[in-house]
Amino acid sequence: MIMVQNLHKRFTENTVLRGVNMQIEKGESMVIIGGSGTGKSVLLKCILGLEKPDNGKIFINGQDTTKLDRNLFLSSFGMLFQNAALFDSLTVWKNVAFRLLQGSNKMSEKQAKDIAVEKLRRVGLSPDVAEKYPAELSGGMQKRVGLARAIAANPGIIFFDEPTTGLDPIMSGVINELIREIVVEMGATAMTITHDMSSVRAIADKVIMLHDGLVQWSGVIGDLEKSQNPYLNQFLNGNAEGPIEAVR
Repeated sequence: MIMVQNLHKRFTENTVLRGVNMQIEKGESMVIIGGSGTGKSVLLKCILGLEKPDNGKIFINGQDTTKLDRNLFLSSFGMLFQNAALFDSLTVWKNVAFRLLQGSNKMSEKQAKDIAVEKLRRVGLSPDVAEKYPAELSGGMQKRVGLARAIAANPGIIFFDEPTTGLDPIMSGVINELIREIVVEMGATAMTITHDMSSVRAIADKVIMLHDGLVQWSGVIGDLEKSQNPYLNQFLNGNAEGPIEAVR
């Protein structure tokens, strides 16, 4: 479903991606791990078309993304942002239904609201939440609203950017379970960026580790703990000593 070939990206003197190769099969949940500044977010932005690579190719369902209609291209994605990124001035249901109310094929407000309420129910929020504003919700509830928005249009691909950031361990577990259930239920292809190893173990079918702009390790979740890769082992164990230089 997603294929990245020899992807390079630099910003002035800072080379972020140095030839990334990866692929995510249809219906697969891929989690990308790595320290801060290793290129995870830049890779995601390149796939979404928010950054233009300096070199390399990205294919979605076998099609070169540079040759796709941008609106049609973006409509195939759902996105859960790191801090939910809800619109403060819109009610919860209008946040969830935002995409459904846009463009030439926009729905009626009633139809969009019905879908929004159903998606809120799917993430464990009651219909009375629909008329509230984001500021009236806890961080965990806001994250659920963001998840409901990500799945509102039943996308074939969903991106999750640090889905449990800022949540306590219990709520993190709830969000992880919801993500896994929804991805399996929808048959969606998922790509997640996270530092949270509990999320990795809960969400991933496969894992990629980025460091210094390159894929240092990739494999199925079951092989994660058995790997002898020094980069991966240092990251998993949180060791100061190893090939990854700790910034002091």
